Amino acid sequence: MKPALLLIAAALALSCGKPDHPPAPASEAALPVRTTRVVSVEAMGSYEASGTVRARTTTVLSSKAMGYVREVKVQAGDRVRAGDLLVMLDARDLETGQAQAEAALREARSALPEAAAGIAAAQAGLELSQATLRRIEDLLDKKSVSRQEFDEAQARRRVAAAQHEMAVAKRSQVESRIRQAEEAVKNAAILRGYAEIRAPFAGLVTERKVEPGSLAAPGTPLLTIEQPSYRLEASVEESRLASIRGGQAVKVVLDALGQTFTGQISEIVPAVDAASRSFVVKIDLPAAPALRSGIFGRARFPSAPRQALWIPAGALAEQGQVESVFVVEDGAARTRLVTTGGRAEGRIEILSGLGPSDRVISPRPAGLRDGRKVKADGE
Repeated sequence: MKPALLLIAAALALSCGKPDHPPAPASEAALPVRTTRVVSVEAMGSYEASGTVRARTTTVLSSKAMGYVREVKVQAGDRVRAGDLLVMLDARDLETGQAQAEAALREARSALPEAAAGIAAAQAGLELSQATLRRIEDLLDKKSVSRQEFDEAQARRRVAAAQHEMAVAKRSQVESRIRQAEEAVKNAAILRGYAEIRAPFAGLVTERKVEPGSLAAPGTPLLTIEQPSYRLEASVEESRLASIRGGQAVKVVLDALGQTFTGQISEIVPAVDAASRSFVVKIDLPAAPALRSGIFGRARFPSAPRQALWIPAGALAEQGQVESVFVVEDGAARTRLVTTGGRAEGRIEILSGLGPSDRVISPRPAGLRDGRKVKADGE
């Protein structure tokens, strides 16, 4: 056997004979400590589900007309009010169309006086022909005019009536062209308004997808705006479906903000996802300036009471993700790794690592280490 392998085997043999905890030096005096028994109390149970904060209303703004973007007045993160101007398009083509429609309207309206004058002239001619026809009818009864003169008067009356009908029809055509031109002006004004993209409601600009000079086509996203009203959408196990109801109060923990909110269940999505065997619960959150879409959150739903173990907060030591306490065993302090749950009123819930018969050292005196001799209060 090689010398290196012999040294490793000897080291392993020595290590196997060592105790689990290093013994304290014989000359070291016992350190006085205070101990507290782990308390088992009935606590309200809870079920925790993770989810994501989302805005209740989110809108993606796009252009209804094609044109180049002339100006973008907002950045992502800006707050806007309803009606604020957000994006301006190059509207020269739209302005030209509006000017042409207005010119057509003026031309149509200019023909209206001529049509009215034509009706007046036709009306006068019709009245004259009717009066002439009545006089000739009287003379015909007296045998003072011939039958041919009477027929000619009737013909002139029919011609005058036809001319009057034509003048009335011409005015109707002019009025129809005016109405069409007015609608064209309205449509041109609406299209001209498409060059100005405004905020549909007060909210927060969360995404800017366009820059000046870009071509904005109908349906192409330009900006995303969300209302400052948020809720947590949490995925809940299908086995909890019967215990969750609308309007129920739920605690929501947002670790990124270091805050806990009391929300209310506003919607329970009835469909269960077949892959994850979970359903979505939407919990309305109270207004808070720091809330943003996409924040991770945890919802704590109340459940049946259970027995819980609690220790004083001063007994716990935290180093990164590692949590530990000191317990007294055979006159020495021993480290116990624990898993904690909720915290309230200076106490910490212990989920694992301790039992109801254990006594923890609290508060932790300076210089205390694993294996140090201790003298607990009352000994």
